[in-house]
Amino acid sequence: MNKLQLYNSLTGKKEEFVSIVPNHVGLYTCGPTVYNYAHIGNLRTYIFNDLLVRALTYFGYQVKRVMNVTDVGHLTGDGDMGMDKVEKASAEKNMTAWELSEFYLKAFKSDMARLNLLPPTVWEKATDTVPEQISLISQLEEKGLTYKTSDGIYFDTKKFPEYGQMSSLRDSGIIEGARVDVNPERKNPRDFALWKFNISGKKRAMEWDSPWGIGFPGWHIECSAISLKHLGAPFDIHTGAIDHKEIHHPNEIAQTEVATGRKMANYWLHAGFLNAEKEEKMAKSAGNFLTLQTLIDKGYDPLAYKLYTYSSHWRQTIAFSWEALDASSKALEKLYGFVSGNWPNLTNLSNWSNLANFFEKKFANALADDLNMPKVMAVVWELVNESKKNGYQSQAVQKLLEWDKVLGLNLDQDDFVKEIPQEAKKLIAQRDRARASKNYALADSLRKQLEALGVKVQDK
Repeated sequence: MNKLQLYNSLTGKKEEFVSIVPNHVGLYTCGPTVYNYAHIGNLRTYIFNDLLVRALTYFGYQVKRVMNVTDVGHLTGDGDMGMDKVEKASAEKNMTAWELSEFYLKAFKSDMARLNLLPPTVWEKATDTVPEQISLISQLEEKGLTYKTSDGIYFDTKKFPEYGQMSSLRDSGIIEGARVDVNPERKNPRDFALWKFNISGKKRAMEWDSPWGIGFPGWHIECSAISLKHLGAPFDIHTGAIDHKEIHHPNEIAQTEVATGRKMANYWLHAGFLNAEKEEKMAKSAGNFLTLQTLIDKGYDPLAYKLYTYSSHWRQTIAFSWEALDASSKALEKLYGFVSGNWPNLTNLSNWSNLANFFEKKFANALADDLNMPKVMAVVWELVNESKKNGYQSQAVQKLLEWDKVLGLNLDQDDFVKEIPQEAKKLIAQRDRARASKNYALADSLRKQLEALGVKVQDK
């Protein structure tokens, strides 16, 4: 079996993964900013994180995974400008910041469950680690890496020569790419806020006292404080979306490595975007995002979307396609149908061992090649097709159930609902909406269409 190879953004190449402590992995995942529903582009990154944990477990590692929850400090502008996203959204929705962040955190956890994503070992809210963040800023201040302006405490990147090594941007690129900064006191466009003062004249819902005055932490400092609290430095793997590679993660590295004098993490993995249909970045601010509930309302199984993401490499940025989602939905139905129709007979596996070893090696090699899911799924379908030709479907299903610990597609759920055709699922979703709006005439019409497809619906 090949050793696990992962593409490391820190070095710009694929490397053999070697953990700091044998058979154990410390993993940090940049978590959600809980001011709105996660869109399916966000969720693609978390599907990748889930795949990584499952793959590491498959290769024999015990994984401690820490995920932060940004419920304060993430400003609306990339240049530390604008309002805090949680504060802004809570005002718009007439909720307290605490109520809003808890509401959207529950929604995010619900999406994770519907996608069959493993929960992290540790959830940590930014608001629960404000003392640790203040302590970390104080350490940076003692080492002479901070300066004060009228609106906050900033990290002086000029005093950290290694800043931005992982980023594709250099000084000129960062200057050109930075938004117009409302704070002329900033020494350098790359400098970033560690602590922001409340200069609005109005009391914020989320603000704390600090050695520098009442305010709130910047976005980047929470990840350094939380990862140090639970994983120390260095730890094995840090993950996030590709946009974190340019600013957020270089900022984390600078904070942590100055404060500790040690490397932050050995491997940095960045997942590609899922763009909107027109190949524009899917974003809440642009209003062009799709939620998981949108897909469900259109009759799609959430796990069809999970399978959809496996059709491309996790580092590849792709544009969303309804046609591709339809294809993944049909593929998932075929996989469920194959499993439910050929449930394994565990007493008759004696002639299976050689073929099992052959397919297991192919599966492991594809997975070890930087979690190459298109290759992995090719092995899955090769197993299915070969088993049909040679009459070992039952044994093949047993192997698929073992692999599903990596795939996370719930293949072991012998649920007849998953065998309903995609067309019928869409009609069921339409009928549910018709009944919810008390359009019973339409609901009855849709019931008849379903019966014509051989599907009976019982309302409870």
